[in-house]
Amino acid sequence: MGAPENHLTGHIPTFDIRLSPTPRGARLARLLAEQHLRSWGLPVEQVTQIVAELAANAVTHGRVPGRDFQLLIYVVGHTLRIEVTDTRDDRLPRLRLPSEDGEAGRGLLLVEALADRWGVAVGRRPRKTVWAEVTLPHRDPADRAPVTRAAIPQGTPG
Repeated sequence: MGAPENHLTGHIPTFDIRLSPTPRGARLARLLAEQHLRSWGLPVEQVTQIVAELAANAVTHGRVPGRDFQLLIYVVGHTLRIEVTDTRDDRLPRLRLPSEDGEAGRGLLLVEALADRWGVAVGRRPRKTVWAEVTLPHRDPADRAPVTRAAIPQGTPG
């Protein structure tokens, strides 16, 4: 048995779904993510934008007819993790600057700007998972309001 600090206790909010690799599937990923975040009492806008971009990339660049993509969102501690898995491990995402007049190529730039961390992991062939993490505001269990440094009295370690 490991150290107690390495064991998770309590409920870990999780949402996991497979969706069709179509624009409708990508839109549904965003809408369902928003619904679950609201039900968990978590910030919505930033995370749903990340979900929208990763799902759109899975549909556009990771699409294989007849193979769904998977959306997984979960929270551990103060970290919310978004994972989008598709079946095109031969097409790994890379951050690049779009052309000025181009209408595409900005999705990962948005993910880079909105997420605290993001990356890609190649899974069991032919899968890849593009993930992003967002650090959630610390909450005071008494009132579930975000606790900020300004709210901590002077002289209190924080």
